[in-house]
Amino acid sequence: MNLPNKLTVLRVIMIPFFVFFYLTGKVYIADIIFILASLTDMADGKIARKYNLVTNFGKFMDPLADKLLVAAALICFVEVDRIPAWIVLIIISREFIISGFRLVAAESGKVIAAGYWGKIKTAVTMVTIVFMIPNFGGIFFGASWVYPLEQVLIYASLILTIVSLIDYLVKNKEVLGGEM
Repeated sequence: MNLPNKLTVLRVIMIPFFVFFYLTGKVYIADIIFILASLTDMADGKIARKYNLVTNFGKFMDPLADKLLVAAALICFVEVDRIPAWIVLIIISREFIISGFRLVAAESGKVIAAGYWGKIKTAVTMVTIVFMIPNFGGIFFGASWVYPLEQVLIYASLILTIVSLIDYLVKNKEVLGGEM
């Protein structure tokens, strides 16, 4: 197994540790784990492309690991009543739709790369999660700027999720035989 694939597997292994530490109130440890896991996402892709280490395993597992990491964090936020479940449902649904779309494309020999809006959505969502994990509003009682900033980040993630889904489907509608 090459280094990028090891980093992807490491990211998946980190997810239960993130969940454990977050849900047991050790939010700083959880935040560090989430940040490190997110950094492995950046590193594995760069290394794989730079050294021509792209594999079918990596093509499959890297996006899956990303989705699992983000979904785990968002579901943890629902568990502790930090984000409405309907927002998480929309974000996770988008990931299932895109994954299914890519599967259909792959069956016809097409590879669909991540688009501009999808990359921005991912970056904003990761920043949102990193910011929300420590619950700064709860730590700095009276920090009136924290809650509105969290809300802006959450809704920015939601809007970018929807925009990136629409962009993705419109740009790749031929995958479904133009049935849109």
